[in-house]
Amino acid sequence: MREVLLLLLARLPLPVLHMAGWLGGQLLWSLRSRPAAIALRNLAACLPELNPAARRRLARRSLIASARTLLESFRLWHGPASRVIGLVRRTEGEQWLCTALAKQRGVLLLVPHLGNWEMVGLYCSYHYPMTSLYRTQRTPWLDQLILRGRQRFGAELVTTTTRGVRAAVRALKQRRILGILPDQNPGAGAGVVVPFFGVRTNTPVLPARLAHQHASPVLCAWAERLPHSRGFVLHFEPLDNAIAGADPEQAAAAMNRELERLIRQKPEQYWWSHPRFRYRPEGEKSIY
Repeated sequence: MREVLLLLLARLPLPVLHMAGWLGGQLLWSLRSRPAAIALRNLAACLPELNPAARRRLARRSLIASARTLLESFRLWHGPASRVIGLVRRTEGEQWLCTALAKQRGVLLLVPHLGNWEMVGLYCSYHYPMTSLYRTQRTPWLDQLILRGRQRFGAELVTTTTRGVRAAVRALKQRRILGILPDQNPGAGAGVVVPFFGVRTNTPVLPARLAHQHASPVLCAWAERLPHSRGFVLHFEPLDNAIAGADPEQAAAAMNRELERLIRQKPEQYWWSHPRFRYRPEGEKSIY
């Protein structure tokens, strides 16, 4: 029954989903929910230059954007295929991706939690050979629903396990796009601690290692949500070559600097309610 309801949700028009997302985000803010509290604390740590009123406005807008991302993603995963791809109104910088693929090497595509990252994966897998790393959901039926949606245009999805990393390496050798979400916490002891918006943050090193070991071009992509439910603009751009450096800490720090630069372009569409700073270096107090 739950799966049927979610599939029905995928048939609703985008304006209806966005209105529901607006209501959901407003509700999360009004109830002073945990996501709202996390967003406020993240913004206080990352954007201290903003006054409290500006951070509250940004947190509320971010909650609305996150609710819209969740609801519209079911339409992207399971809605009519032609309409889903048609939601991409234009792309900017796609020539960087085409040029990188033309060099007959795999391309490392970093896709932060900015705008709707699901749209990036679907668009790229529709037009190019693509493999993406993902984390399984705790609920099996939901995991399968999401997995089917992400694979609908031929993408290969591999888990963030040792076996999955081997599959990611094969994808680069096969000259595919390898999509990675670079702004997730890799878990205690699994990353390096480097600054992100000035906050010492446990940061994944896998993107840097793959880029360095396989001499793969590193690009970033994000799907900007247009106002009035008009769809998305996909942005592609090359990143600092330091991301592919041999030193893991320097490479991870370079990656975080580039992510920060991108997020500042549209901070209200970033997932600020994610507890990015859950794991603190020894001796530091919890941000949450």
